[in-house]
Amino acid sequence: MDTTYVRPIGVNTWVWTSPLTDADLPPLLRRIAAMGFDAVELPLENVGDLTVDAVRDVLAETGLRPYVVGAMAPGRDLVGAPDATIRSTQQYLLGCVGFAAGIGAPAVCGPFYAQTGRLWRMDDTERARAYAELRRNLAPVAEAAVHAGVVLGIEPLNRYETSLINTVDQAIEALGPLLGHGVGLALDTYHLNIEERSTPDAVRRAGDNLVHLQVCGSDRGAPGGDQTDWPGLFRALDDVRYQGALNIESFTAHNASIATAAAIWRPLAESQDRLAENGLTFLRHAEPSRPRDAPPLQGETP
Repeated sequence: MDTTYVRPIGVNTWVWTSPLTDADLPPLLRRIAAMGFDAVELPLENVGDLTVDAVRDVLAETGLRPYVVGAMAPGRDLVGAPDATIRSTQQYLLGCVGFAAGIGAPAVCGPFYAQTGRLWRMDDTERARAYAELRRNLAPVAEAAVHAGVVLGIEPLNRYETSLINTVDQAIEALGPLLGHGVGLALDTYHLNIEERSTPDAVRRAGDNLVHLQVCGSDRGAPGGDQTDWPGLFRALDDVRYQGALNIESFTAHNASIATAAAIWRPLAESQDRLAENGLTFLRHAEPSRPRDAPPLQGETP
């Protein structure tokens, strides 16, 4: 009898394509499942790109666990923006929540505060004011997430992609009382590697608030063989009792819009399939198994 478990391993479809639509979904998810992945991150770049019925059918066929990620494209802001922009951003996020609930995804994750790439200087007073505005404008989406049984995972980004929330400590300060009430933290090893003094310590500071994790190499390619402290990360994930998926997030250089947004100026592997396969192989062999009868960890329903 098997007495051990390992965290599921997923991959984001941005490795291959953007935007993801119903038409792309069946062959790509079959390919991902055939590689041996347990889970898949589905980017909903625009509400309507994916429909619940189509996605559920392919998930049932492949057995992949779904997670949903959003994109803060130009025109999406919850801070320092016109009322119409804030309302349309809230509507987009509510659409993501409804989609996630419809396909059985436990979380909707992304940098849900400002347009990715938007940068501005703030003193302490201005930052506190921006964080208060974020809480006000995120609160109705968080309430909807609670009712839908979904958690919003708010992702800190590196300094070149945002000036609002770069670190775990800033995210905790910004989100405050929303944490644990429809809101948690989604962390990405790429951003942690740039902004945190220690990735494992940052994960420990996130603690019970960690609801989603994205992994990639320090060059944004496949995890493994890079500068990331993988053993330290796995120990920290055990310490905070995280049992959610390890989700490989990388990007194709062959789509002009996504390559520009993610600053992918060169191929990160000999092929996108090889990037995914190499990352999967590394994670399968690098992470130790644990007793199956251990108490439930953070990130998954017991």
